[in-house]
Amino acid sequence: MPFVRISLPKKLSLATKNNISAAVHQSLIAEFNIPKDDYFHVIEELEQHQIKYPESYLGISHSEDIVYVQITAGQGRTAEQKKKLYHQIATKIAATTEIQINNVIIILLENNGLENWSFGNGEIQEPAHLKK
Repeated sequence: MPFVRISLPKKLSLATKNNISAAVHQSLIAEFNIPKDDYFHVIEELEQHQIKYPESYLGISHSEDIVYVQITAGQGRTAEQKKKLYHQIATKIAATTEIQINNVIIILLENNGLENWSFGNGEIQEPAHLKK
């Protein structure tokens, strides 16, 4: 049940924005085992002056093409699953767009599950794929 917010420079093409979203979604399917139709993304286009970043952090350089991917998901994934997810997202974005791998910043926010989500009707749903 991930919710994804992608914050990126407005100047990027629509194809690039769509490829970034697709890369994130495909990676979530592969590494977090989400259903294909669990696709809730917001692409936030920002003017260059609205995006702040250091030229270098932890030995990794960044440029004006920086992209922030914030994922909100239920708890329960291992550190290994998260590592694989981050790697897959960054490499897929770099392979399908002009964004370099060093410019992909990923933030994962976890919550404790079902009672923190409503997918419509003002109700808490209980998706079958999440039932134990």
